[in-house]
Amino acid sequence: MPIKELSIDLETYCEVDLRKSGVYRYAEDDSFEILLLAVSVDNEPVTVYDLTKEELPDEILQALVDDTIIKWAFNASFERICLSNWLKKHHPELLSEGFLSPNSWRCSMVWSAYLGLPLSLEGVGTVLKLKNQKLKEGGDLIRYFCLPCKPTKVNGGRTRNFPNHAPDKWSAFIDYNKRDVEVELAIKEKLRNYPVPVFVWEEYHQDQIINDRGIGIDVDFVNAAIAIDGESKTKIQEELRKLTRLDNPNSVLQMIGWLREHGVTTDSLDKKSVKKLLKTVDEKTAQVLKLRQQAAKSSVSKYQAMMNCVCKDGRARGMFQFYGANRTGRWAGRLVQLQNLPQNHLPDLEEARKLFKTGDLEATELLYNTQYTLSQLIRTAFVPSDRKKFIVCDFSAIEARVLSHLAGETWRSRVFEKGKDIYCMSASQMFGVPVEKHGQNADLRQKGKIAELACGYGGAVGALKAMGAIDMGLEEQELQPLVDSWRQANPSIVLFWWDVDRAVKTAVKEQIQTETHGIQFEVRNGMLFITLPSGRKLAYVKPKMGENQFGGESVTYEGTGTAKHWERLESYGPKFVENIVQAISRDILAYSMRQLSEFKIVGHVHDEVIIECDQDQDLEEISTLMGIAPDWMSDINLRADGYECSFYQKD
Repeated sequence: MPIKELSIDLETYCEVDLRKSGVYRYAEDDSFEILLLAVSVDNEPVTVYDLTKEELPDEILQALVDDTIIKWAFNASFERICLSNWLKKHHPELLSEGFLSPNSWRCSMVWSAYLGLPLSLEGVGTVLKLKNQKLKEGGDLIRYFCLPCKPTKVNGGRTRNFPNHAPDKWSAFIDYNKRDVEVELAIKEKLRNYPVPVFVWEEYHQDQIINDRGIGIDVDFVNAAIAIDGESKTKIQEELRKLTRLDNPNSVLQMIGWLREHGVTTDSLDKKSVKKLLKTVDEKTAQVLKLRQQAAKSSVSKYQAMMNCVCKDGRARGMFQFYGANRTGRWAGRLVQLQNLPQNHLPDLEEARKLFKTGDLEATELLYNTQYTLSQLIRTAFVPSDRKKFIVCDFSAIEARVLSHLAGETWRSRVFEKGKDIYCMSASQMFGVPVEKHGQNADLRQKGKIAELACGYGGAVGALKAMGAIDMGLEEQELQPLVDSWRQANPSIVLFWWDVDRAVKTAVKEQIQTETHGIQFEVRNGMLFITLPSGRKLAYVKPKMGENQFGGESVTYEGTGTAKHWERLESYGPKFVENIVQAISRDILAYSMRQLSEFKIVGHVHDEVIIECDQDQDLEEISTLMGIAPDWMSDINLRADGYECSFYQKD
């Protein structure tokens, strides 16, 4: 019988730190090897191949490169990339360059995430109460066989443990490898009634192609930035020691003690506290605090992260995790974390970049604040290939557009149709006067902006404060009226929150399908499903009615909380609306990326796509394609704007 599918798990060895470097850099290292390969053919019992002493059978080798045979793994990108590099090394006749095509791969971690389950094999096994659980001793065995070891007298000075050094442990390691595939098979069996839609697997395949492609890193610039940072920090430390006479000015305790001796009392040296202190302290103390702030800047960690994961060809790969946010299905950032890079506001970005690339600290300090500028230049480390350029294109106010469209808040939709500034128009609607960005009543725009960001998903005074309303100069007594004004200006959105709240509660209480604003809600076999216009579903595990902190009723479900623990979480209308809007915004981005699949997408962040292309590529063609509304929400008004650049930056 021909093979239809494989379920695979690998155990590997490498001197490179996988967590810091990611699988692409890890698997291409010269020290990388596959130790064990556990495989189930067509869901039959698992076989473990010990690649330290035997060859893989030909039928398995052929199946790995055959795109008609489906390959399953938990976190399948690890298996696919490791096997790609192993095949290139040991079987170049089967794969000589690039990576195994992702089209025949399926990931049971993505399947778990799609259903709102944990993102670890152990976590999924526990939640699903599987008969066979992941073996807990695996961590110790991985540390023993998969990582270099410290040379000691006891181990004869060796730097690596081989099977012959601990045959019992090796036998247990084989059992562990086997059990992982057994757990994967059990997960597949348990989830078979809730399949991932075909179009989501297609999105996953595109995601894997983007990760395989990677994005160029200017290695010379990054090395120069790391060197300048080191020199600059050493200089700052010396200056701080001179000024304070402290042994370790980095020590929070020592610095707080020094401040106390100089009449300044504080319990913290975080950004907020230092900002307050700078308003009241004398010149010398201010200088010390400013220097310490510079010394504490962690911008170089991003540069270091780039060097950790950059591959031999100068490209960083594996920076996007598909379905990384399992409540909404949005992508998560990995390794360099493109999602939270500092903005750049330098007017002479290119000149600054050239100067820092020389590695001359003296020259940079004459013209720039070194630490501040290093932070500003992080984005510019990402570069296109020779004779290529980047086109960066993003949606304008995507979440606000989706929220307005779903709620039927018509005045907002008209604002988008006319291409006007939503923050100005929101302020105008709230305060009943015309507001222009750089014209009349311009000071009200900031209030409109902060109200938009804080209040769209039910936020009130606390949300405004968390957004920094007080720091922006708003008075405490202004906050509640601001919330009230926003809600009065957006009655359809407020109604939408409570329509969703009602629909969810009815679905959970009465176990019937409900619908509102084109969104369906249904409880099936202990799962609450919210069906989005795209056809994708959001899943909430074991929903039930509970009591909230105010004594009212609320919907609770099981999920990963803020401390990464699996726990019972509470939700209500506006929070479900936030999930729905963010999930639909994600679906629109995924749809746009499909429209742009003929172009070389090298990155994407929230609602932005980065494309590497020829110099003559027309920007308008890309922004027009990106702005096409999907057929499942054809009447939404989308707008995509873009710019060209010779290195990554914010326009």
